[in-house]
Amino acid sequence: MDLTYTEEEEAFRAGLRGWLGTALPQLPPRPDPLDWPARRAYDTTWQRMLYDAGYAGLHWPEAAGGRGATPTQHLIYLEETEKAGAPYVGANFVGLLHAGPTIAAEGTPGQRARWLPPVLRGDEVWCQGFSEPDAGSDLAALRTRAVRDGDDYVVTGSKIWTSHAEVADWCELLVRTDPDAPKHRGITWLALPMDAPGITVRPLRTLAGSAEFAEVFLDEVRVPVANRVGAENDGWRVTMVTLSFERGTAFVGEVVACRRTLAGLAKTAQANGSWDDDALRRQLGRLNAEFTALWRLTQWNVSAAQRGGGVPGVGGSVFKLRYSHARQELFDTAARVLGPDALDLGRDLTLDRLSSLSYTIAAGTSQIQRNIVAERILGLPKGR
Repeated sequence: MDLTYTEEEEAFRAGLRGWLGTALPQLPPRPDPLDWPARRAYDTTWQRMLYDAGYAGLHWPEAAGGRGATPTQHLIYLEETEKAGAPYVGANFVGLLHAGPTIAAEGTPGQRARWLPPVLRGDEVWCQGFSEPDAGSDLAALRTRAVRDGDDYVVTGSKIWTSHAEVADWCELLVRTDPDAPKHRGITWLALPMDAPGITVRPLRTLAGSAEFAEVFLDEVRVPVANRVGAENDGWRVTMVTLSFERGTAFVGEVVACRRTLAGLAKTAQANGSWDDDALRRQLGRLNAEFTALWRLTQWNVSAAQRGGGVPGVGGSVFKLRYSHARQELFDTAARVLGPDALDLGRDLTLDRLSSLSYTIAAGTSQIQRNIVAERILGLPKGR
């Protein structure tokens, strides 16, 4: 593992900092966090600015419309944009972090030409149709059916926790195309146009009051066979490519944000007198060590990805597992520092604390991550 930066990488960092310094003041005010149409407009405006400056799809291959940057340069980009307070990908995250990289890796030349440029420009937004109400954490237990009818698949079923479905143009959709095959082998990955007849979207309100998730109901929705990414019934393998991106560097910016939050908590504790609590100081110190270690683990994963051609490996599961719990511990500690003020739902820290409860479930539950670590990294036998 090489934790040092080259002169070329430091020059990239300096150029990015300079651009951020001039670009960020041009952004309009941030919209209401509960107004997703307005947030989509804000996020896609920022995406267009990135595209025009050459920072969109930074680490995507040049053949896919990206800049072909190394994983280390991508890490620098994530670190610097978070430090500068730049917008995160927001409503664009499925297209930029999941569907786009998957299509770049697995799609045909025609599919890459059709779907990737609009993602990079911010013209089209994607959502993810993976989870189902009756499947729980077992993604391969999905039941949404797709029956071949000529040049179309006819899709019937439902999805849940579909991020940004109400403002999305496309959905990366997992369907079962062979009900008689073993459950991991009868799945297909489709690109679903969200304006197709037969789709009903029902937003879900979270504990924090936001509605970035939705239920999606599919009633005999026709999807062209040309929208299939990968071979029929090979969707599980394609999905593993998607999830490797989801668990690879998707949370890097949040680690930087958590370290900044931690520093702010230490200052607040000193100001309000809670710093005198020895146990609290030890907890803050331990969390500082946790997030420093997570940053080093990120660098290790990036080094491994750089050696492996840019696709994240299973090390992302180690990171995601520990980060999910460390984030919950951070905002539990924030509640101790804030005291009664932690009940104020208008505080960003309070909303972050509520949202942190979902992190041990989102992007693969902690139980699933432990299985991946045990079987694919440690080489332990599968449980019965």
